[in-house]
Amino acid sequence: MRERQAIMVKKLPAKMLAAAVLTALLLSGCGSQEDAGTGESIEAKADAEEGFLVQNPEWEPIEQESGGAGAGGEAMQEGTADSGENGGADGEAQSGAAGEAGEREGQTKSLFGEAATMNNDVNGRELPIYCVDTEEKKVALSFDAGWGNEDTEKLLEILKNHNLKVTFFMTGEWVANYPDDVKAILQAGHDLGNHSENHKNMSQISDEDKKQELMKVHDKVKELTGYEMCLFRPPYGDYDNAVIDVAKECKYYTIQWDVDSLDWQNKGVESVITTVTEHKNLGNGSIILCHNGAEYTAEALDTLITRLQDMGYEIVPISELIYKEDFYMNFAGRQIKNED
Repeated sequence: MRERQAIMVKKLPAKMLAAAVLTALLLSGCGSQEDAGTGESIEAKADAEEGFLVQNPEWEPIEQESGGAGAGGEAMQEGTADSGENGGADGEAQSGAAGEAGEREGQTKSLFGEAATMNNDVNGRELPIYCVDTEEKKVALSFDAGWGNEDTEKLLEILKNHNLKVTFFMTGEWVANYPDDVKAILQAGHDLGNHSENHKNMSQISDEDKKQELMKVHDKVKELTGYEMCLFRPPYGDYDNAVIDVAKECKYYTIQWDVDSLDWQNKGVESVITTVTEHKNLGNGSIILCHNGAEYTAEALDTLITRLQDMGYEIVPISELIYKEDFYMNFAGRQIKNED
C-alpha cells in the first residue's frame, strides 16, 4: 500500500511542491495564549500552473500599534492549506442525515450562527480562523482529502479506538470518487468540511466562481448524506477579503490552521509526530493540519494522539472548537469571543 501511495503522491507535484516552497514562511501567529501576538506578515499568491506559491503583491500587512505586522493571506498548498475553544458548540443541533444515506439518529450537525455578530475584519483585512482563544486545553485535528483514499479506513479505525471526532475537508472530486468514504466519515461522527469543488486559487477567480466552488461540493455532500457543511478550508490557504465574504454569504466559516504536521513532506512517522507536538504554535485552541493521503500519517496517528493527550490536550473537531457567533479576530488570526 505504501508503495502505491508514494507513486500516487508523485503524480501531484504541484500540490506537494507548493508546500515545500512555503515551509520556511510559516508564521508564528497562533498557538499558546502567550504567543498570540507573534505573527509575521506573509504576502502570498499561488502559481496554479506550476503549483508553486510565491509572494502575493495584493496582500497588505496589518500594522499594529506596536509596529508589528499581522498574519494575513498566507497561501499554502493542499498540504499546508490543504493547511482551538469554547468547548461549547454554540449553535449546534442534533439532526438526522436524510437522503440516499438514510436517517442517522443522534448525528450532530453544526449550524451557522448569526453572521451579523461575526467580525473577521482586522484593519481592513478579512481573516480566516487560524486558531481559537480559549483557556481550555483543547486542540482540533483536521485532515484534508484531495486525493486517494488508501488510508481513510485505517484513520477512521484509529480515531474510533481513541473515541475521537475530528474534521475532514474534502474536494468535490474526492466526494465524487469516494462516496462510501464520505458516508463512513459522517457515520463515525466526524465533521465534513468543504475544500472547494476544483481546488482552485480562490482569490484569483470571480465572486460568482467562488460561490460555485463552494456550493457545488456542498450540494454533492448534501445530496449524498443530507448533511449541511459549514466549514471551509481554501485550497492552498489562498484567500482575500472577497473569499471570506463570499464564504460567509454561503454560510461558511473559513478555516486555516496554526500547526502544520508537514506530513506531506513524507519524512517518516516520527517527523510527523514531533513536528506537531514540538511545534512552537501548539497551544490551547490550536488547529492541526494533516492529510489522509500523505505517506506516513496513518502510521503516525496513534502515537500522535497519545502524545497530545499525554500533554494534557483534549482533541475535538473544529465545529466544537470555534465560536459560532459573537466573535472577533486579532491580527494573528486568533478567534476571540466577545465579552458579555
